[in-house]
Amino acid sequence: MNRIDRLSAILIQLQGKKIVKAAEIAERFDISLRTVYRDVRALQEAGVPIGAEAGTGYYLVEGYHLPPVMFSREEAAALLTGEKLMANLSDHSNKKEFSNAMQKIKAVLRGSEKDFLESLEDNIAVVSRRPPVGDEFPNRFLSDIQHALGKQLIMELDYFALHNETLTKRSVEPIGIIYMSGYWHLIAWCRLRHGYRDFRMDRIKNVAVSADPYDKTRHITLKEYTDRYGDYESKAHVVKIRFPKAFGRRIGDQKFYYGLVEEQTVGECLEMTFLAPCLEWFGRWLLLWGAAPEIVTPVELTEKMQLLATEIKQHYL
Repeated sequence: MNRIDRLSAILIQLQGKKIVKAAEIAERFDISLRTVYRDVRALQEAGVPIGAEAGTGYYLVEGYHLPPVMFSREEAAALLTGEKLMANLSDHSNKKEFSNAMQKIKAVLRGSEKDFLESLEDNIAVVSRRPPVGDEFPNRFLSDIQHALGKQLIMELDYFALHNETLTKRSVEPIGIIYMSGYWHLIAWCRLRHGYRDFRMDRIKNVAVSADPYDKTRHITLKEYTDRYGDYESKAHVVKIRFPKAFGRRIGDQKFYYGLVEEQTVGECLEMTFLAPCLEWFGRWLLLWGAAPEIVTPVELTEKMQLLATEIKQHYL
């Protein structure tokens, strides 16, 4: 990137954030801090009102705005790809907002870029294996949660927990959101459980964002949470189960809720592969199907089922 393009990009970066640290600029453009200082000085000498706070970073003086940004063909294509992803991987609230934003972006494109996007529109597809969400779970709270995160406000949730199939009311202090294994997850400090909890957003029946703020400094960051509790997929157990084909309809969408990642026909059976974070939780669901399932792997699940079956037998003796 030549210096003129870099100066323009730095100006756009400054307009996109209240305070930008010199280290952020250096990392983005792979330049030294000394070069950052020279570039900022050049912008200031050109009449751009850039302020600086010692030990904090740079900022654009209130009221200064760039003219409308023009996008390159490659940037426009990347945005179209993002729109396709959002349409399939977001919830109802964000789909609408992103679609509105894309309409504004397309409005400022040059005619050739608009033609290019129209020709590309039907040639990009995102296929999701995620099952449809029932009416009882609206799946439209991502925008509300983002608002609570940005303003650091306490939220009240009506949450349906899969492991015990109960609906509980939770008062939470959100620390972040994660997209994982086909679903959005809210990570928050739960006042009921007095600990950090992972709430899958498609299991939330209702959200109310209060006017009461919480102290963000009392909590770990989202990165600290993922470093401490993350790497979900590598910690999950790979489980292979074979069901008689006749059970396919009876199981229905439940298989998705328990972590289905693959399904194939093997002889007269349906072989389903799951990522299960907890073998006991998965095993208790498997008990619903009696002697029909055949555990292919892992051995630990077979041992867990033997213990669960023994527990039930002793209970009813």
